[in-house]
Amino acid sequence: MLPRLEIVRRLRPVDLVAPGSVQVDTDRAGEVAMPAVAPYVAATTAGLDGPVALHLGEHRFAASLTDGSVSLDVPGAGTLRSRRFHRAEEPTGLGVSLTGTHVTAWSREAAGWVARARHDLREVASGTGPQVDTRDEDALAGMGVELPVGGGTAGRFGQLGLRDTRFVTGDDGRPVRDDGALWLTATSAGPGFFDTAHTSVWRFDPEALEVTHSADLFFRRPDRPGVFGDHATHLVRADGGWLVATSTWGDFEAPTTRAGRRTSAGLRVTLAESDTDLLRGAHVLDTRELPLPVDGLGSIATWDPHLVRRDGEWLVGFVSARRFFDFHPAVAAGPTLDDLRLLGAASDRTSTEGTTLVEVDGRMAVLASDGRDSRRGRRARFPAYDLTMTETGTLDAPYPTNLPWPTVAEVDGRWLMVTFNGRAAGGKLLGYGTHGDLVVMRSS
Repeated sequence: MLPRLEIVRRLRPVDLVAPGSVQVDTDRAGEVAMPAVAPYVAATTAGLDGPVALHLGEHRFAASLTDGSVSLDVPGAGTLRSRRFHRAEEPTGLGVSLTGTHVTAWSREAAGWVARARHDLREVASGTGPQVDTRDEDALAGMGVELPVGGGTAGRFGQLGLRDTRFVTGDDGRPVRDDGALWLTATSAGPGFFDTAHTSVWRFDPEALEVTHSADLFFRRPDRPGVFGDHATHLVRADGGWLVATSTWGDFEAPTTRAGRRTSAGLRVTLAESDTDLLRGAHVLDTRELPLPVDGLGSIATWDPHLVRRDGEWLVGFVSARRFFDFHPAVAAGPTLDDLRLLGAASDRTSTEGTTLVEVDGRMAVLASDGRDSRRGRRARFPAYDLTMTETGTLDAPYPTNLPWPTVAEVDGRWLMVTFNGRAAGGKLLGYGTHGDLVVMRSS
């Protein structure tokens, strides 16, 4: 297997407005147009004056600060304040964001950006207030931002943390290089659960161990209208274009229980193709379903795709779930991505994901991540398998918190791993989903 890997760097870029996606930067008050391609946008003030607001169709979502208390105005819901977390601590700025269907009011404090109020607009849509479809492309194209005295900045939403990292690769599994640098896709964590996150692309310098945000990817579904922030993505250079395999986490809700059984949330893997430069800018991609074979697995959902073409055949690693949350890694193969057969599945696992295909000493290996909720003896480790999903060993590397993926590549004669942990950001209001740090490891 691979040599021992050691942690050499931790990174945590946090931005309400992604630095490379600023559309409005002014010292003046007023409302200006800010067309958006997806419902992942934010605006921040230069000082403490407010309100600062996003306008979507007839709807105005505004964050205000009064006597140290942060509130959020939402049509149909009124003025909202968190009972426990509304009071800012020595704030220096104010912000508002839209991530999927969630609007959030923020204060800039010594600890960084802290969420002080949040609301899910699906609650408005299902009630008696004015209807709002945040994923409607026509409405997004007419989006505007309202800035107070002193002005501010607005553009695409950035991230609270980065997780679900994959190297951008060629179809042979080797990382795409650019003047020595590599590229990563990551899930940019939003202010809450999975449906507040989206896919981003980052340039990674393996010598300086620094990352730079370069692109955001959003998706249209084959079976419903609108733009979604789907994530857990693998970006592959193939036949002169791009393949984008992703997981439909963008509107995921924890499934309900019926008669004691978990129901499916429709979570699956989709595939997009593009000839555009997806390493830079913002893109909305049309997708189709990637038909993954799950015969005999009792599967209700699939996610975490990873694609490699070898000896004229596609290999696809993925995760299959029997229920939420009981999941395990699997591998399929076929002459095309529309004609796959199941090679094997580690169905003895119950909390293992991040399925990753990698060539080691001329052979393909499958790596995964055993979470801390796994059975005794199979917790907090990176198991290795052959293509039939027979376990062959473990990756010798520190295991961060949460469910870090074994994202590895051989780079200039040394092995490199870029994974993540479960450290949260953005304040106590937000709960699970705001992780993590990028954790960089390297062989000696």
